[in-house]
Amino acid sequence: MALNFQTLKTRAITALAFVIVMLGGVSWNGLSFIFLFAFIHFGCWYEFIKLMKKINATNYIGNSFLGLAYISLPILMMVDLGFDASIFAKDQRIENLHTLQYSSVIPCGIIFSIWINDTMAYLVGSVIGRTPFSKISPKKTWEGTAGGAILCIIAIGYFSGHINAAKVMSTKHWLIIAAICAIAGTAGDLLESKLKRMANVKDSGSIMPGHGGFLDRFDSLLIAVPLVWLYLKLLA
Repeated sequence: MALNFQTLKTRAITALAFVIVMLGGVSWNGLSFIFLFAFIHFGCWYEFIKLMKKINATNYIGNSFLGLAYISLPILMMVDLGFDASIFAKDQRIENLHTLQYSSVIPCGIIFSIWINDTMAYLVGSVIGRTPFSKISPKKTWEGTAGGAILCIIAIGYFSGHINAAKVMSTKHWLIIAAICAIAGTAGDLLESKLKRMANVKDSGSIMPGHGGFLDRFDSLLIAVPLVWLYLKLLA
């Protein structure tokens, strides 16, 4: 698979704007974090409904509500990882959300793990990829998938020892989170690719030139977050 520099340029420019919006929303404060993920949630669900209509126009409503669970649960778990349990308290008012104990460290760790894995898998696969990974996504290769996962784990392990992330959790836990994100993220990408193939579309949407839609960008997160949440709640 040859490296297409024009495609890479388009993806890089769009990705820069995407990174600014994402990091701004996640890092500014708790309220911006909630608004960001509410926007992501409804964008993903809207695109999921569109895919379901294309797959089965006569019976898409039931599947769309199943999709709501598929999308909502990971978003709620991501919010839970950023806030303490008081966010769900009945007496919590929207104007007081900024006073909640919010930390962007774990959400950022998940997001960065997915980004690094996706980017490295694309670059490694473009340069040395030879062996197809799955018929569901013909452009994926074993070399790119393995390279992305390995480089993701190395990068997160390195940075966790040099920034405040090490104060939140040990490097061991960050390495495990990186591994979960790399493996589950790839699974999420394949799942969305399967849905797009069933719907006979290239992208789930067109909000991001060179990257597609909401589901194209957050398919990995929707599978990775529940597994990271379970690991942190039950095993860490």
